[in-house]
Amino acid sequence: MPPSASKTRAAIIAAAEDLFYSGSLREVSLDRIAERAGVSKKTIYYHFRSKDELIAAYLDARNLPTLERYRRWAGREGPMPERIQRLFRHLAKAVESPGWRGCGFIRAAVELADLPGHPALEVARSHKSGFEAWLRSELEADGYPEARDIAAGLMLLIDGASVRMLVQRDPGYADVAARLAGQLLGKRPEDGSQGT
Repeated sequence: MPPSASKTRAAIIAAAEDLFYSGSLREVSLDRIAERAGVSKKTIYYHFRSKDELIAAYLDARNLPTLERYRRWAGREGPMPERIQRLFRHLAKAVESPGWRGCGFIRAAVELADLPGHPALEVARSHKSGFEAWLRSELEADGYPEARDIAAGLMLLIDGASVRMLVQRDPGYADVAARLAGQLLGKRPEDGSQGT
């Protein structure tokens, strides 16, 4: 792809991200995306065969940056209980931002739930699987023997807190999830004793 075409594609995805994340996947039209990106609708169809493909590309573009943000929030220093507490503190702060609209992957999965073959659903599933795999690898590195189950539990807490905070606009759910995560991670792997 020529550099100019690559830039145009990136501009379309950036415009789609702004509009899809702040609104609804179904209600945002390609005309609005074209206007925001400064291109024609025909140009969008040159890069994406359909709106569905553009929705999937928007989510795919969010995949690594989202995972990196959570990695940064958790940090690399300290044992997993401390790192997960930091992650939830940052999540609670994010909720206070006026532009926060929850997890774009969860929102897409909910909005497209009646379209099981939609390409964006596969991107959302892949993102969540990758996120859980990251947690599992961090837990394994920290010596947790039941890393798979604990990672699944942490995903339930992270996603559950995100949904509750989206519905209630209350960052306190991150605090509740952080306390439950602390209980889940409380058994110190090195000696089998209960953490304090």
